[in-house]
Amino acid sequence: MSDLIAKAAIDRRLAEIITPVLEDMGFELVRVRLMSGKEQTLQIMAQKPDGTIEVDECGEISTAVSAVLDVEDPILDTYTLEVSSPGIDRPLTRLKDFDQWQGFEAKVETDELIEGRRRFKGELAGIEGDEVLIEIEEGTIGLKFDWLSDAKLVLTDELIRDVLKNRKDSGQIDETQFDEIETIIDSDENVAPEKKTKKRPSAKKEKN
Repeated sequence: MSDLIAKAAIDRRLAEIITPVLEDMGFELVRVRLMSGKEQTLQIMAQKPDGTIEVDECGEISTAVSAVLDVEDPILDTYTLEVSSPGIDRPLTRLKDFDQWQGFEAKVETDELIEGRRRFKGELAGIEGDEVLIEIEEGTIGLKFDWLSDAKLVLTDELIRDVLKNRKDSGQIDETQFDEIETIIDSDENVAPEKKTKKRPSAKKEKN
C-alpha cells in the first residue's frame, strides 16, 4: 500500500478495509484520509479502472463502505463519510498514475531533500522502473516513487480540455453543452452527499 494512498496508520487500516469492498464493486481506491477538525471527516477518492466515476456511484460506494465500517468499527467518535472522484487536478498516488498522465504538468514533493530541494514542478515524462520521471528547468530527472510525500496534477487549460474531451467521447457530457462546461470547472464535481455516522467512544537523496 502506497503512503500516497494512505499516509497515517489509521488511513492504512481503513484502506485495508475499504479496498476489497471497492474492488468487488469494480472500483479502485485512489486515496483515503481521516481528517480531524470539529468533526472527523473520512474522505475516500475512488474511480473505475477507466478513470471515471458518477455521482450515483459515489453514493453506492458510500452505502457499501458504511456497512462494512459499522461492522469493523475502526473509527472512534462521530465522523462524516465523503466519497468523491479524484477531480481534474487529481492527486497522483500510484506509480501507474505518473505513466497514465505523462505529458501533463504536476507538482511533486519528497520526504527529504533531493539535490537541495523537496518540491518539483514540471511535465511528467512517464516512469522508469520504480522512478517517476519529471521534466524540470534543469532537465528530466528521476525520483524514486518511495521518496514521494505528495503529488498532484496542475490544473491547466490543456488538462481541462483533455479530461472534458475524454468525458465527451465516453458519452458522459452532452456535446451541445461542451463549450459551456469547458468554462466552468469544479475539480470535486463528483461528491456523494455527506453521511454522518455515529461511532462508539535519478536524483540523489541526501542523508541527514
